[in-house]
Amino acid sequence: MSTAVPLVYCGICGQRAEPPVHSLWHFVTVATEDLTHADSRLWRTLAALLFRPGRLTAEFLAGRRARYLPPVRLYLVLSVVFFLWASGTHVTPYALEIHTQTRSARVVPFAEEEDGPFKPALPGESAAQRADRECGSLVYLGPWQRQLAPLLQRACRRAVEDNGRSLREAMLHNAPRAMFVFLPLLAAGMMLMYWRPRHYYVEHLLLFVHYHAFVFLGLVLAGASALLPFGSGWIRRALILYIPWYLYRSMRVVYRQNAWLTAAKLLLLSVSYVVSAVLMLALTSVYSAVTLA
Repeated sequence: MSTAVPLVYCGICGQRAEPPVHSLWHFVTVATEDLTHADSRLWRTLAALLFRPGRLTAEFLAGRRARYLPPVRLYLVLSVVFFLWASGTHVTPYALEIHTQTRSARVVPFAEEEDGPFKPALPGESAAQRADRECGSLVYLGPWQRQLAPLLQRACRRAVEDNGRSLREAMLHNAPRAMFVFLPLLAAGMMLMYWRPRHYYVEHLLLFVHYHAFVFLGLVLAGASALLPFGSGWIRRALILYIPWYLYRSMRVVYRQNAWLTAAKLLLLSVSYVVSAVLMLALTSVYSAVTLA
């Protein structure tokens, strides 16, 4: 079916009215226009993401979306950049160490320091003897003990042999998948705090999508600041303070509630965030160890 196109774009399908055969000059002109338009959206989106908390979420909910990159695409690209950067740098990874007897947990670095999870080999100790010493006391008392206990034992021995490198790689591989579960859970918790006036679930999810995209970008920029001759330490300290303020300001912009009520909800959200993050880290660690075996 053919339709007359009185203007530049078709009113039915949105396609530009163009001749079937393009000259070289026309092709270069269109390509330059598309590239410049994409670049302008990119830089406008990144600027708003870094310096205008909540702006992208509020603009998307208000229907003003053409000026910015789609939120899911933005999150996916920045998460890929972040995890590629994390896997390619020598940043010390951390693990959750759980003590079943004392019912305590702590976050420890994967390193060969005295307080790390893996101690260096003793003089004259073989790799197998070291693995026996490190993993011999490992006891799993959780659910599905018969199925998971031998898998965790094998994963422990393998992690000891390469000083946690394989487990670190498995954690970085599974972390993006865990975030796809983590963000919807946070959005569900946010619904309980913003029950009145009513907000849709997607509003909360968009807020966290943009917020974590900002966190990914901020961490990458803070890591890149180490290449600067000066100021890298100040940039990282400023980011530590900016990240919680960014979430507070985003909540104020999107939900438009007063400062004290928003601060109280931010405090409650922070507690639930830490608890959920520790739980997600534990589940990701167990899953990484099981699949590693």
